[in-house]
Amino acid sequence: MPVRLPLRTTAGLVGLTVVVGALVLATPAYAGKPVGSGKGAETEQSGGSDETGIYAAARIKYSGSVAPGGRTGNVTSSDVNWSPPPCWYAPYLGAKDFKKKMSAEIKEAASAPGMAGTPGAAIGQTKAHYEDEYGWEDHPGYKDYNVEKDGDGMFWAGVENPDEPDILKRNSCTELPFWVDNGEAPPPRYEQAINPEILAALAYQHMQLPGTEVTLAPDGTTKVNLPTWAWLDKADFHEVQATAALDAPGFALTATTTAKPVSLKLEPGTPDAETYPASGECTFNDDGSIGEPYAKGKADQAPPCGIKYLRSSGSGTFDLRATITWDIVWSGTGGAGGDMPDGTFENAQAVTVQEIQAVNR
Repeated sequence: MPVRLPLRTTAGLVGLTVVVGALVLATPAYAGKPVGSGKGAETEQSGGSDETGIYAAARIKYSGSVAPGGRTGNVTSSDVNWSPPPCWYAPYLGAKDFKKKMSAEIKEAASAPGMAGTPGAAIGQTKAHYEDEYGWEDHPGYKDYNVEKDGDGMFWAGVENPDEPDILKRNSCTELPFWVDNGEAPPPRYEQAINPEILAALAYQHMQLPGTEVTLAPDGTTKVNLPTWAWLDKADFHEVQATAALDAPGFALTATTTAKPVSLKLEPGTPDAETYPASGECTFNDDGSIGEPYAKGKADQAPPCGIKYLRSSGSGTFDLRATITWDIVWSGTGGAGGDMPDGTFENAQAVTVQEIQAVNR
């Protein structure tokens, strides 16, 4: 991850930023790996290492109904304007380890070809920032990398969300690593500092919802103009939870995202069909089920949840899409919590519809 350095000139602080590609803080980009299983899954996203053997401090652990192997889950937000955080700031290294790493990288960068002029000045300012207390506006400098406070806090750095496809968004946490005392919150200007709400959004991103198919009846191939009953048993869909926890020295942050199914929407896969109810939205019953199981003798009755196809599928099939909407809330450390955008997950199943002249009952 490149470090973007603000420059001070004789005219004062200017908005220019210079990307010094040689100064790369290894480890903020996470790679997921499975660490166990049980009821649901447990996944850890941890910082990597470099040849110095220094490891990033922060690790995010996922548990509950989450996708295995650190992958994203199958939930789609109903709010097109909502997305998980593309990056965040998290505990990185203690003062002595940070000095060892950063001073080596500054030395290497300063000796690289083409580091004269503006890039060279930026490297010099970075060195002064961490060694000689060079600061600007509300960014205080540090004396000798704050080693006199080693053990009393940590430097925090930007972390990329590996599941964010937009590289510009993924690289948007561009602040230089900053110091946070143990037990203290990062300064308010670091709005993207890791907190329970960010963890809840990450748990949302990794949540895995059940994918049970809708039961259709009467049994066998669906017939033209014959109501087809659709239902979900209460055992098929139930409340699920996914938890994300920050595992870092001196920090204990966690958040749990809870999803509860609230409705089923049926889309027949052809405009030549009717849905029951007309909106296609079937709500959950008090016992957690949806619709009503078909019973013999009800073939010509209108089901509380179902479809009636008005033409044959011919030699092919219609793609019936059944989308479950989930109401999602979160709770976290310190009593924090609130609502999140509804989540949806779609199941598709092929339906064969035959034309008949008469139905014998």
